Amino acid sequence: MVCGILGILVGAVGARAGTPPYVIVDTMQDACYNDDTSIPAPRAGEPYFGQDAQHTGTQASYRDNGDGTVSDLRTGLMWSKAVDQQKMSLIEAEAAAAAMKLAGHRDWRVPTIKELYSLIDFRGVTGFGGILMTEIPRDSVPYIDTRHFDFRYGLIDQGERFIDAQWLSRTRYVSKTMRGSDTLFGVNFADGRIKGYGYQRPGGGEKKFYVRYVRGATYGINDFVDRGDGTVLDRATGLMWAKADSGRGMTWKDALAYVESFRLAGHDDWRLPNAKELQSIVDYTRSPDTSDSPAIDALFETTPITNEAGQKDWPYFWTSTTHMDGPGMRHAVYVSFGRALGKMHGQIMDVHGAGSQRSDPKYGPPRIGHGPQGDAQRSRNYVRPVRDVAQP
Repeated sequence: MVCGILGILVGAVGARAGTPPYVIVDTMQDACYNDDTSIPAPRAGEPYFGQDAQHTGTQASYRDNGDGTVSDLRTGLMWSKAVDQQKMSLIEAEAAAAAMKLAGHRDWRVPTIKELYSLIDFRGVTGFGGILMTEIPRDSVPYIDTRHFDFRYGLIDQGERFIDAQWLSRTRYVSKTMRGSDTLFGVNFADGRIKGYGYQRPGGGEKKFYVRYVRGATYGINDFVDRGDGTVLDRATGLMWAKADSGRGMTWKDALAYVESFRLAGHDDWRLPNAKELQSIVDYTRSPDTSDSPAIDALFETTPITNEAGQKDWPYFWTSTTHMDGPGMRHAVYVSFGRALGKMHGQIMDVHGAGSQRSDPKYGPPRIGHGPQGDAQRSRNYVRPVRDVAQP
């Protein structure tokens, strides 16, 4: 069911000289949802108004160059089209990139997490593959445009789950996950998430991933300015953010209502950011354990919390994007600016890293222990409103 559109095409405008534009490609989500199912487009003042599909950002546009490469006509990045049959470690992938001459180009690289996440498409559906996840569900749809990019699910014939379709980035977590593991961020295009993955395997060797190589100008550099009125402008993206967050957690439905009535700096057109907009302001050089801060620029004010392990921490933040994960439509995407917690081996720990993107039930009681990494589900997450600006 196609959702109604508010309709503002957002470009990267007003970037300071020397700062490359940071074009945030839309999530492409085109249907509206309540807590449980798809719904007709809500009107202003109705519950669930202002969600992802009701705001049209810069629409994805790709060109298959016919030489094993795909050009992103929005970001200016060029990508390798194919998926290697063999997964690689970061060391192997960086060596392969240095030796690549694909389409006559010699400047290929392993992407950063922001470059890689620019390709995610939230029309994807994880599907439900049963408890063992050893079959690809009939209703599954990858979280990437497979008209232009080759895609593979996990190598089931080699003992993997179908959702083991993690693509490698070169962005290392500045802290550690699990039991002190060095960690890389990756995007899972089978289940629509960013997670940190411990890349040193027990007993030696590195974790291996699918790899998609990129070339082009550096992408994903913010250019923040504190406007002195409670707002922070990113001149690279043309997005204005509330400097302070909501100060409290709330359900997804209440988060949408909160931003609809939000007023700040003389503006009344604030909204809940979509998944890619919110991820754009993550600062992957910061973390609770290394900078005693959330993973966001220090210009922003973020409410501290006490997490499930009794530690000082920072919240998960809602996006306007519904996550089609498993049966139903009961989850919405959040970005973790604090530790992405789970419970493993009887211990609550940072299992995926600050800067991860996961999803929570849109309502319900909090719990910890969900899924193979024992994820903490809070269901009442914080909000940072955003609005579009035509000029800084």
